[in-house]
Amino acid sequence: MRIYTFDTTLRDGSQGEAVSFSVDDKMLIARKLDEIGIDYIEGGWPGSNPKDKEFFERAKTELKLQHARLTAFGSTRFARNSVQEDRNVRELLDAGTPTICIFGKTWDFHVTRALGITEEENLKIISETVKYLKDHGREVIYDAEHFFDGYIHNRDFALRTLEAAKKAGADVLCLCDTNGGTLTGYLGQIVSEVRARFDGVLGIHTHNDSDVAVANSLAAVEKGVTHIQGVLNAYGERCGNANLASIIANLELKMGHETIGPEKLQKLTGTARYIAELANLPMRKDQPYVGQSAFAHKGGVHVSAVMKDSTTYEHVAPELVGNRQRVLVSDLSGRSNVLYKLQEQGLAGRLTEDARKLLLERVKEAEYLGYDLEAADGTFELFVRQALHPEQKFFDLKGYEVSIRSGVGDTPHATATVTVATEDGSIHSDAATGHGPVHALDVCLRKCLGALYPRIGDVRLTDYKVRVLDSKKGTAAKVRVLVEWSDHQKSWSTVGVSDDVIEASWNALVDALRLELMRLAEDASGVSGAVEAVR
Repeated sequence: MRIYTFDTTLRDGSQGEAVSFSVDDKMLIARKLDEIGIDYIEGGWPGSNPKDKEFFERAKTELKLQHARLTAFGSTRFARNSVQEDRNVRELLDAGTPTICIFGKTWDFHVTRALGITEEENLKIISETVKYLKDHGREVIYDAEHFFDGYIHNRDFALRTLEAAKKAGADVLCLCDTNGGTLTGYLGQIVSEVRARFDGVLGIHTHNDSDVAVANSLAAVEKGVTHIQGVLNAYGERCGNANLASIIANLELKMGHETIGPEKLQKLTGTARYIAELANLPMRKDQPYVGQSAFAHKGGVHVSAVMKDSTTYEHVAPELVGNRQRVLVSDLSGRSNVLYKLQEQGLAGRLTEDARKLLLERVKEAEYLGYDLEAADGTFELFVRQALHPEQKFFDLKGYEVSIRSGVGDTPHATATVTVATEDGSIHSDAATGHGPVHALDVCLRKCLGALYPRIGDVRLTDYKVRVLDSKKGTAAKVRVLVEWSDHQKSWSTVGVSDDVIEASWNALVDALRLELMRLAEDASGVSGAVEAVR
């Protein structure tokens, strides 16, 4: 069955805490949603704020959607206004979208307390607004706000509001669990009763306050709903809207329905992460289907089974939604984890069974000390390469010193000195200043090594994170420093742990540069070519 998808990231999703999209962001997201085949993109409420008004104005000339129908959102007319003179209704028409979604009051409690009008007046408001928009050639989606609460408290009136919208010409009747409090069994029963009474397209719009928004949406489809509203990444008011990414994947892969189709389903992960970047919010790693951890395996028993047949611990193939399988290395790892990672890096055939055991013990000892090798793929790779070539060091640290000077009104000033011994037996010592102690040490170490290994200049720091491991010790606590690096071709992370943040940072820095030198040596077919490789 064809199920139509309605994404409200740009409207309902933007109402989530810490979510704020610029007009440019909204344009980019709309194009991305159109690209993956979303049927309706709710762009905002044109009468509510200047940003949404600007978005719809720009959309008229700049947004060339290939598939999706851009949708403006608003309310039924105000009780004191005629529909022809209502500013909100006029703004909806002026937005120029082919589809308009309006919400109306369904719960009698809201009608009498919030609006202060009679039930009959509310039915007239719904009917007149829908008819007026239809008379102007628009497709109308009617969102029955608080439908399930209204149905529970006054079934007859809730159904009459749907009848008013339907008779006036509404193309879709969308049942909204606005408070997110309806549990799945009861919601399914109510949808079934509505389906038996109304023909045409029924929709569902759920919130996640009871943590069942996706389940509720899927249950509604089982009862005859063919129009689903939600938000990629589940942004939205309070606990968020139904996660449209999970809904789409479940409908396509588990329930046999058609939404965006198998080919575009492979773009689902990339689209979800793209939107998270524009929202400037971290993507939930444990988000089903599209999260980084959705197909990640850590326990040794799991990994051993997955290597034989991934279906043992994966409910679908990650490639179907554009994601990938990952195996984590930690103190819970078994030999299978290590073997998987070695295979991933093309090094599996180069370590003996005994060497793998020793590597596993080193991994577990590092994790015990506070290292996080799940996130530090570079440090793990360094462990592997050191197991392959224990004699390959390139340089040894003889000592470093760093100082910070600051006076009243002065910018803090960091100075570092570093002394290293290189493989040719020479001693290199230098000094450097930086924006902080870590930067000063980084500059100084590169100065010491740059003459012999100039290509380490390609390695640059891209991110730096510090986490306190035992906060009860206060300023004496052990810290873990995770640093991300890039050499313009690939990225990797290294980790350092110490009760001194400078020491932890230094260890992560040294590991990153040593790893890059070992890679370059590998490219030159042996240690003897390392210097030539990096020149």
